[in-house]
Amino acid sequence: MTEPVTRMAACHCTQCRKQSGHYWAAGQVSDTGISITGAVSWFASSQTAQRGFCPTCGSVLFWKLAGEPSVSFSLGAIDGPTEGQLDEHIHVGAKGDYYTIADDLPQREN
Repeated sequence: MTEPVTRMAACHCTQCRKQSGHYWAAGQVSDTGISITGAVSWFASSQTAQRGFCPTCGSVLFWKLAGEPSVSFSLGAIDGPTEGQLDEHIHVGAKGDYYTIADDLPQREN
């Protein structure tokens, strides 16, 4: 990162759970605040967002909302410490029934 991460969240939406196998932990940074080396394949996962994948191994690395000047990135893809903590849980109304959110972080329904 070339700029501070503005938000770290755990997304419990159905799409994130299906693509990750559980909830997706992501950081958010401005488009200019991240340096990406190597190829990224982008897939329009909905009418309003796209996901970035590694074209070699298929790992999900990014999520980007159309028209927004920021990108979310997989916290698990960071080499070394993230130097942060989760700020919140989002889309908890769609979370899986097989787990419990067991921390005291704020929870947003959508």
